Amino acid sequence: MYQLLFTDHGLSATEVSSLFIIWSTTAFLLEVPSGAWADVFSRRKLLVLGSLIRGLGFAGWIVVPSYAGFALGFVLWGISSALISGTFEALVYDELAARGAAGRYAGLIGRAKSAALVLNLAATALAAPLFKLGGYPLLGIVSVVSCLAQAAVAVSLPEATRVATADETKEVEAATERLAGERSVAEGTAGDGPVAERPAGDGRVAERPAGDGSADDGVLGRYVAMLRAGLSEVATSRVVRKAVVLVALLGGFLAFDEYFPLLARGIGASTALVPLLIAGTVAAQAIGGALAGPAYRMRGWVLGVGLALSAGLLAWGALSGTAVGFVPIALGYGFMQLVIIVAEARLQDAITGPARATVTSVSGLFAEVFAVLVYAGFALGAVWFALPVLVAGLTIPLFLTALITPAALPPPASQSEQGAEG
Repeated sequence: MYQLLFTDHGLSATEVSSLFIIWSTTAFLLEVPSGAWADVFSRRKLLVLGSLIRGLGFAGWIVVPSYAGFALGFVLWGISSALISGTFEALVYDELAARGAAGRYAGLIGRAKSAALVLNLAATALAAPLFKLGGYPLLGIVSVVSCLAQAAVAVSLPEATRVATADETKEVEAATERLAGERSVAEGTAGDGPVAERPAGDGRVAERPAGDGSADDGVLGRYVAMLRAGLSEVATSRVVRKAVVLVALLGGFLAFDEYFPLLARGIGASTALVPLLIAGTVAAQAIGGALAGPAYRMRGWVLGVGLALSAGLLAWGALSGTAVGFVPIALGYGFMQLVIIVAEARLQDAITGPARATVTSVSGLFAEVFAVLVYAGFALGAVWFALPVLVAGLTIPLFLTALITPAALPPPASQSEQGAEG
């Protein structure tokens, strides 16, 4: 409904597009830096902050319904998305690991994302009657309240402290020493001072040499050290690097659904039928997410074959030219959601360093890049091709991704590595 809010307040299509660019650029620029903050500070508090910032942005749309107000709201929304992206996954994984139940991650995160999809579908269904009841102000108030509810849920999340392993402690200390360089050695602060404890963003308590209170030895120094630790793991670990690329590619393909309404309208579906067709794809995603737990230990080649079949189903549905084509589209999209969550879970298992949220945010960053390329491809291709052909054409890189999935997907963690399932 926010697209209609903008146009009803006099914004042109170009101005609306510029708002989306502001939104995407803000999230893009802050994706990895915010992941490092989540590895330094309390992840639970960042989730709360992100929810409140998004609510503030929605409130701004109600109070200042102009281009400037909308732009500010999107900046705040981009900040919120960056703070939450990667942070939630890292918190859930480390919290389960602290309880010896990391094996439950795929199932739990899959059900959580399925619930989010169902709630999003319900919110979409409620938008029309709420608008009739109170217009845009009521929709804005409900949006702000939902953000406050999200913040309340985040407050209730557990965040156990844990003791960092010796390897993780050495990794952060080594990064800090590299940053300090000759100055630290000259001042005699590296390795000789007392040891202080700090709560790590992933719930553990990491030991580090206590500094002199300067920015380099304090919060900023720890932040930059954690940022470098996360980027270093992506750069040096072949398993993590391949998993990051795979998750980013799969996440970028979710750009498909932005064009499903246009695809439905293109086959002659009525305005009343379009939401029902889209609801089928969302329901399939929810089912796929819910099945990610049982599918966690599927062999990589099985998931790759399923992903290739999903590409075929999407192409078939897009080119069918009928509403019935949304059945294979939903099936393909649902299985793609399953593979995405399994890949994300195995990426979490593959991360061994202390900067879990940073590594996760790197995959989110490249997913945004790939999604932008998809949007650009559609915009450019629309000059020569019809939308069904473009959607079918996008399944070619999806098929190619299916071919590399068995090699890029990390193996499932053993029961001893994951801990108890129950």
